[in-house]
Amino acid sequence: QVQLVESGGGSVQAGGSLRLSCGASGYTNSKYCMTWFRQAAGKEREEVAVLDSDGVTRYADSVKGRFSISKDNAKNTLYLQMNSLKPEDTAMYFCAAAAKWCGGRWRWPDLYEFWGQGTQVTVSS
Repeated sequence: QVQLVESGGGSVQAGGSLRLSCGASGYTNSKYCMTWFRQAAGKEREEVAVLDSDGVTRYADSVKGRFSISKDNAKNTLYLQMNSLKPEDTAMYFCAAAAKWCGGRWRWPDLYEFWGQGTQVTVSS
């Protein structure tokens, strides 16, 4: 059973930066697609960025050029570096894992077997 624990959220002013971490444990030998999602109050969960099982990264248009996803395999930790934050980035951020190649399906929350509990990011103007 894969367990995911997010950290690094907080409150920041617009234009600032945060780095989110997602510590993972319980991996099998499978390759995983790892994704960051977010959910703002009163809105549906939306995809942010994926690090697919083949190493390819993809980003939502709303965060391209500002966010960067990466992974430290030695630490089993997924990161999301968020720069030039905007108030509309305010949300609960979740990491998710799927023991498969995601490809174009990476935006589908139902694809993922494992989820963290989330970490809150608040950006003030």
